[in-house]
Order: sequence, then structure tokens, then C-alpha cells
Amino acid sequence: MQHYVSHQTGRTIYVGLRPGDLVVERLIEVLRQEGLCTGVVISGIGTLDICTLHMVTTVGYPPIEHFERWINKPLELAGVQGVIADGIPHLHAIVSDREKAYAGHLEMGCRVLYLAEFVIQESPDLHLIRKPDENGINLLQAAG
Repeated sequence: MQHYVSHQTGRTIYVGLRPGDLVVERLIEVLRQEGLCTGVVISGIGTLDICTLHMVTTVGYPPIEHFERWINKPLELAGVQGVIADGIPHLHAIVSDREKAYAGHLEMGCRVLYLAEFVIQESPDLHLIRKPDENGINLLQAAG
């Protein structure tokens, strides 16, 4: 186990996405425009009409992953949170239709139906990256 401590709170960035925006791609664009390297996505809500979540389905290694996909189906984006390392967000989400909720890793290509809103908190005194361990799992590490 490793842990990292940020002693500074940086900017808080509020992002509003419009119909047709791709969630992960737009968030990456904002992070690049703002030069944000390390931080957290502390809130994400909205609606989607295209979504892919992936989740693990086994307890052994290597994991077997399942990809749940929706195309042209209204979904509530009930919550998103994640860690930003080296300017790349690792996001998990909860989405729901009229019958049940699903949770998993939010993939690229998820599209906003009506709107989506995110809050990002910067940690300017840390520079975290993800680096594969001996099993190929991308773990957080301090850069340098």
C-alpha cells in the first residue's frame, strides 16, 4: 500500500456539458485546457443516452470484465467520482434506467442526453501518475 498527501487545495472547476457532448472526452479537454495534472472528480450528475460501463466479473487474476452498453436509451447519471492522475481521469459512475441501477468504470464515448455537471478539485502540490505493477495493474505513484 502507498498513500500520498496533498497539503494544498487548488482550484475548484465546475463543468457543464450540453446535449451530445462526450463525457470523458470533454473532461479530458477541460483538464488539458486548465493544465490540471492531479485532482479528484468529487461530483458528477446528469443524463446520458449512450453509455458504456465496465465491471469485473471474477475474483481471480486476470480479471474478466463485462461491458454493459446502452445506445439511444435515457439514463440518469446518478453519480460520478474519480481520481485524476497525470491529467487523465479514472471515473466510476452509477447510472439508472426506470428499473434498476448499474455501477462501473465510465468508458469513453458516453454521451450527454440533456445536461451533465461535474465538480473537479485540484491538488496542485502532487503529481501522481499511473504505472503498471508486475501484474499490469495501473497503480497510483508519485511522479519522479
